[in-house]
Amino acid sequence: MAAAVEKAIRVIVEGRVQGVFFRAWTVDQAKMRGLRGWVRNRHDGAVEAVFAGPDSEVMDMLSVCKQGPLLAQVKGLDYCDVDIDEIGEGFEQRASV
Repeated sequence: MAAAVEKAIRVIVEGRVQGVFFRAWTVDQAKMRGLRGWVRNRHDGAVEAVFAGPDSEVMDMLSVCKQGPLLAQVKGLDYCDVDIDEIGEGFEQRASV
């Protein structure tokens, strides 16, 4: 069986995404998919995250981020590929920037 293709992306989610448990929800969703990376609030009101893991799981995570948790109102989502070698183990919630 061939190994899964690994991918890493950086995501910026805009809208009503702070104060609605978006980061905690993201940690749970990412861990459920076995992803590595992190999530944090930004001072501009957006949420930023990096997801790394099997391509299909990363793209599934991107898809669910377009909806977010129950109280979120996602207005925009941008992403780009990043170097997977720079991402550590596990998935964490980081301090705001």
